[in-house]
Order: sequence, then structure tokens, then C-alpha cells
Amino acid sequence: MSVAVSVVQEIDEYIRTHGGGYRAWYVGIAANPRDRLFNGHCVREHGDLWIYRDAGSDAAARQAESYFLSLGCRGGDGGGSFQTRFVYAYKMALQTRP
Repeated sequence: MSVAVSVVQEIDEYIRTHGGGYRAWYVGIAANPRDRLFNGHCVREHGDLWIYRDAGSDAAARQAESYFLSLGCRGGDGGGSFQTRFVYAYKMALQTRP
């Protein structure tokens, strides 16, 4: 099984377990997912629902991100750089951006 497939499966299972449907979740890619989640999106480390996984490469991360966007998750493609290899997701809440 490829790393990208494993990342998709783990994040998908997390989303399904914690509910709300795909439209209630934001998915993105980052070189530093903790900074992006907690500082960029204002996700609370304790109390909010979030996950990130290392896809191994920017190409694999972009592939996983694209998959979740096609399912209806919020987010946008085209961000990051060649160093961007992490895929993250969080359930949107009142304080999160967006």
C-alpha cells in the first residue's frame, strides 16, 4: 500500500468516526502542520478535532488533498511548496479560520 493511500485511509477513518460529513471538515497541506493548524487556522490543540499525517512527498500530499476536496471537504488546492508533505484535517468550529 502506498503512503498516499494509507494517509487517505487514516484521515478518512478519523473523519467518519468523528462525524459531521465531509463538508464540516477542512483539509489542507503544509510543511509544518502543527503551526498551520494551531496558528494559521486557530484550531484548539485540546478540545477540537484534528489530525495530520506525513504523506512522504508534496506530490502524495497534493493527491490526498485533492481526493478530500472532491468529497466536499473545505480547502483549496495549489498551496504549499516542494517541502509540503503533510496532510491535515480539522472539523470546523466557531473559532477556526475559515
